[in-house]
Amino acid sequence: MKTVTISLNSIDKVKSFVNDITKFDHDFDLVSGRYVIDAKSIMGIFSLDLSKPINLNIHAEDNVDEVLNVLKPYII
Repeated sequence: MKTVTISLNSIDKVKSFVNDITKFDHDFDLVSGRYVIDAKSIMGIFSLDLSKPINLNIHAEDNVDEVLNVLKPYII
């Protein structure tokens, strides 16, 4: 598992983020404070405080570099 910090501070960023990660079969969790939600759930993402950076847990053993490359625009 790899953890990165991302920023999703606009509606367009959230939409493109969900579209980007749904291309992968891995599990992704967003962690904000004590809340953990499925990163592929657009409704779940909007339930978080998007004004602050969010931790993204990537549950992948292989091709993590490919995932990180796609997520580069969101990583802080």
